[in-house]
Amino acid sequence: MLSKYLWMTGSLIIAALGCMHLYLTFFTTVFSSRNEPMIQQMKTSSALLSPAINMWKAWVGFNASHSIGLLFIGLINFYLALRYFGHLQADPFFFISTLLTIGFYVWLAKTYWFTIPLMGVSIALLCFVVSYVLTLVNH
Repeated sequence: MLSKYLWMTGSLIIAALGCMHLYLTFFTTVFSSRNEPMIQQMKTSSALLSPAINMWKAWVGFNASHSIGLLFIGLINFYLALRYFGHLQADPFFFISTLLTIGFYVWLAKTYWFTIPLMGVSIALLCFVVSYVLTLVNH
């Protein structure tokens, strides 16, 4: 039972981080540069991939898709743990996929981001790892 609650806790942390990031992307300017001329350059500079997209739209889109991805991972993990944890315990694929994904987010946070997301995803990863270890021990 502790394993299930730890998995759900890690899931809620990931969902909360995604929700906060989504809010910050669309309703604040915290992801904007302090360098106003650079923002203007981003709005007038197209990506090599396609002239139809400017770098500012790409920046906002990347932040939004990152947010919704975290929110989806967190919510789907929470729901599956809440409703079908016994099924999840029977097959390690879901556990390992989630551990690798959140482990990658920890690496991203340590390499490219700042302390708050690093702490959040690290705590979530710890919850997931302990949950998985408890599942292995109790099965």
